[in-house]
Amino acid sequence: MKVAVAGGTGLVGRYVVEELGAAGHESVVLSRSRGVDLVAGGAGLDAALDGVDAVVDVSNVTTTSARKSVAFFDAVGRNLLDAGERAGVRHHVVLSIVGIDRVGLGYYRGKLRQEDVVRGGSVPWSVLRATQFHEFAGQTLERVPKPFAVVPRMRTRPVAAREVAQHLVKLASGPAQGMAPDLAGPRVEQLVEMVRQLLLARGERRVVVPVRMPGAVGAAMTEDGLLPVDDSGPRGVETFDAWLARSVVRGGPSSVRGG
Repeated sequence: MKVAVAGGTGLVGRYVVEELGAAGHESVVLSRSRGVDLVAGGAGLDAALDGVDAVVDVSNVTTTSARKSVAFFDAVGRNLLDAGERAGVRHHVVLSIVGIDRVGLGYYRGKLRQEDVVRGGSVPWSVLRATQFHEFAGQTLERVPKPFAVVPRMRTRPVAAREVAQHLVKLASGPAQGMAPDLAGPRVEQLVEMVRQLLLARGERRVVVPVRMPGAVGAAMTEDGLLPVDDSGPRGVETFDAWLARSVVRGGPSSVRGG
């Protein structure tokens, strides 16, 4: 099977490419560095999708703006689906996020638009909603300059990015499912505590400042808005603690403070 991976150079995309190879499939990476512009008219897509059986879309944009997020995911979704229809792609698989219909963050509005675009297309599709990755703690730190670490209060059930990739490859290898069961990690964590553990493991000194997002968004994030509504879906195996021990070289003592 030949599978195109949109965003194949990113965190999950690299794992998807590796898992495809391990399963004996051929992969085609769709990214600007490979001569494909997913946003501006889909330049290079027709040639890249020649002979492709399935597309896995793990493309992403770094923004908190609803306008930018919607514009990006709308453009990428339509370009991929239009080119996929022309190429005879049989299955379009999208990675989305658990809780985006319950938590009104700007970025999530773009993911909702992406899901809507896929539903309205003519290519058979599957959408896998997953919880935040273990790497989300580090991504949160990257957004705030030192010496502070402003961290939103939120409950999450983080999952290993590689396990997400494995589920995406499994989906792409089978028939279209529409909305697949939600994928989540093995246990619920508090993001603030995840960040503190990460800082300690790195031996990094930063002042952790927990904040609650305002209004309904904050209430949903601190309660169950970003968690699966039931336990019927698949669950990852690797815990955040295990990922931390495997992924981070431990440093010396750290003064991680804050409420």
